[in-house]
Amino acid sequence: MIAFLGTGLLGANFTKALLRRGEKVNVWNRSPEKAKALEADGAKAFSDLAEAVKGAQRVHLTLSDDKSVDEVLKAASAGFSKGAVIVDHTTTSAPGAAKRAEQWKKEGVHYIHAPVFMGPPNALEGSGTMMVSGDQQVIKSIEPELSKMTGKLLNFGDDPSKAAAIKLLGNLFHISLLGGITDMINLAGALNVPATDLGALFEILNPGGVAQARVKKITSNTFDKASWELAMARKDARLMMEQAAAADKELLVIPSVAKKMDRWLDKGHAKDDWTILSQEA
Repeated sequence: MIAFLGTGLLGANFTKALLRRGEKVNVWNRSPEKAKALEADGAKAFSDLAEAVKGAQRVHLTLSDDKSVDEVLKAASAGFSKGAVIVDHTTTSAPGAAKRAEQWKKEGVHYIHAPVFMGPPNALEGSGTMMVSGDQQVIKSIEPELSKMTGKLLNFGDDPSKAAAIKLLGNLFHISLLGGITDMINLAGALNVPATDLGALFEILNPGGVAQARVKKITSNTFDKASWELAMARKDARLMMEQAAAADKELLVIPSVAKKMDRWLDKGHAKDDWTILSQEA
């Protein structure tokens, strides 16, 4: 039997997928009606956390943050079976994941952090990406079942905090990308370029390839060999901000980047590659 704690959009669809595969699933949610709704799909809803996890071999979590995970696990702990595996899909801090792995091991329960790059449809379909790290013996024992929950399962090794770290890095990329795209759309508006034209530009630029090239350049530490000089990049940033301001458009990312450009220019790095911005000024 499996217990699923936290049945919002993601947790509810994970639960439905488990039920469709013939699993018996107990569910709990802070808002009881969300758990209760899953009884129509075959789940058994509980208002008491300890009762919800009693007899479960695996306890899955999809909650909001470190605090909620710690509170829920503490409240559920009286019902944990010896040797049960906690599989936490919550996006949490890396230190928090490491601390929980150590803490619950002392209690005779295994904690594995398994954050995901998924939306609710992925959880229902078993697509998207799930990451794990930690005790490899435990991961090996649950790997076949976790693989059914996702399109791709990535194992990042023994460090119980590694999956959490990778998840945060991935989310940082998404947030940064949104900021950059927002600036592009706003500047496009200022320049009377339809936002729909950006799709063709992305095909030319190949963002994935550009990102890989930037990482390679930054880690090579060859900023004195410029392909785009910092002074020229700063000039372009000035043009972007001037033209956006003239059309009363707000840029989210570029003004902050320009300030760091100025710090490096003040240090005499005008001829260096603009990727020197990745370093501490």
